Amino acid sequence: MLKEKIISKEAKVGIIGLGYVGLPLAIEAARSGFKVTGFDVNPARVKEINGGNSYIPDVSSEIVKEIREAKCFKATTDFNLLKCLDVIVICVPTPLSEKKEPDVSYIEAATNEISQRLKENQLVILESTTYPGTTEELVLPALERNGLKVGNDFFLAFSPERVDPGNKNYSIKNTPKVVGGVTKECTELVCLFYNQFVDTVVPVSCPKVAEMTKLLENIFRCVNIALVNELSMLGERMGINIWEVIKAASTKPFGFMPFYPGPGWGGHCVPVDPFYLFWKAQKYDFCTEFIELAGKINQNMPYYVVKRIIKALNSQGKSLKGSKVLLLGVAYKKDINDTRESPALKIIEILEEKGALISYHDSYVNLLKVGKKEYKSSPLFETVEKSDCVIIVADHSNIDYQRVLEKASLVVDTRNTLDGIENGKIFRL
Repeated sequence: MLKEKIISKEAKVGIIGLGYVGLPLAIEAARSGFKVTGFDVNPARVKEINGGNSYIPDVSSEIVKEIREAKCFKATTDFNLLKCLDVIVICVPTPLSEKKEPDVSYIEAATNEISQRLKENQLVILESTTYPGTTEELVLPALERNGLKVGNDFFLAFSPERVDPGNKNYSIKNTPKVVGGVTKECTELVCLFYNQFVDTVVPVSCPKVAEMTKLLENIFRCVNIALVNELSMLGERMGINIWEVIKAASTKPFGFMPFYPGPGWGGHCVPVDPFYLFWKAQKYDFCTEFIELAGKINQNMPYYVVKRIIKALNSQGKSLKGSKVLLLGVAYKKDINDTRESPALKIIEILEEKGALISYHDSYVNLLKVGKKEYKSSPLFETVEKSDCVIIVADHSNIDYQRVLEKASLVVDTRNTLDGIENGKIFRL
């Protein structure tokens, strides 16, 4: 019985997709005692893992080596090994198409690989962020097409990932896990599985509720970030420091949660998830206007950052065209190497179109491709001294910003990194 296998840790676990979600999950499951096989279509990733190396900052190479030596974890590109497993978790990307519509092709591909090898008493869990209905409308029919029935022959559930890259306080283990099974038996089994290595598991009535939970979490952030971004732009016109306003409002012990303006949104979740629900809502003749408006405001921030750069340069009698502009940090947030949907990409694109000479420094990102052009991280202080303007886009902790300010001609601080410092060279959002 699958239940007994899970409790005894004899169940063999497979994780499809070894990125920012899949690799930490695989590590945690392996460290708890399960034998884990990681699947990825990228041979380079598989080679790194099997060599005891990690390519994700949140997972140390030491941990990878430890569980590899304990023979608890291996990586492969051979999907035929799926038929040997008891629990299979799908952790593949869910990007947007050029038309801002959900691209579930990775989920479909992973599901098809499982379907070809599905056997009785297997538990399949989808963790990839997606629109409500994906588990039951897309994954379930594919798994049942060979005659096996959910709840009897195999089990299916959705459990949204809650990985926050770079967060030192919350990991897979101590972040509550929401789960929703297609049937009662499915929910019971997926709860039992995650309970083996997650402190708190929260069951909900069905996969749609679990899918919607993930979207609500990120749309909540999207809308509130848009609010402070808009207030930041208004504050600049009114001569009000929005950062000081937020700090003051944060002293209220109830009814307020601080969010902060920035150069734009980034990462795989917040810039993507709202559009998944926007797209799905249209199927019900419903327009999520509030969500769409928040998306527009956040997408506009890189353009606003460029306006601030232009104003900063004009204050010294310089034009943007021909000016040397250095971006500090091109990851979408501090202390990580993830550039997915990073606002730095759009900022660079706009600056290039306007004739600026672009360079960047990011100790986490050695190479960056924007469109067809590739950039390489430049030496920090040497480049600062040669630049007409420095933009702080990702406020990595390993940079001496005081020294940057001393050597820079101008600094556009989009993260309030230089909080409390009054200097004519500083331009804030």
